[in-house]
Amino acid sequence: MSNYNIGFQCKCCGNYHEELPLSYGSPVPDYYEEVPIEEQENRIEMNEDVCIIDDEYFFIRGCIELPVIDGEGPFIWDVWVSLSETNFDKMMEYGEVEGREKDLEPMFGWLQTSIPCYPETLNLKTMVHTRPIGLRPYIELEPTQHPLSLEQREGIGFKKIKQIAEDLCDVEE
Repeated sequence: MSNYNIGFQCKCCGNYHEELPLSYGSPVPDYYEEVPIEEQENRIEMNEDVCIIDDEYFFIRGCIELPVIDGEGPFIWDVWVSLSETNFDKMMEYGEVEGREKDLEPMFGWLQTSIPCYPETLNLKTMVHTRPIGLRPYIELEPTQHPLSLEQREGIGFKKIKQIAEDLCDVEE
């Protein structure tokens, strides 16, 4: 039986939660929030997987996956990464091409999501790995001493996942 089905008494909201979430995400890249609301319709093109701002800034959505040390995983951060226009165009060109994961080399990008519970993650260096159709790209962080990068390489434990769940608790009463 997985540790995640045990449930936990949340220190944040005081409620008992049946399961521990193994995925969190951001609906938009951080830069999106800097565009005034009244200008967003004219300056931003977006769907759930891509975002273009001012025809100059290009973002794709992907997954940072962390192996879980003491349970089943992975633990996933759903994030946004900026790409060069050239690499963004390649991603779009291969959007529905079978076998694209074999044809596209990993692409450099900058992490464009501030992930809570960690020191600043905005602008960490990444490599974007295309996966088969239906799967968002795998985001590989540059191997540094940043805690998120370390967890991507070494894994995350149940205790930390529980702490993240408590820190990000958003229960509507």
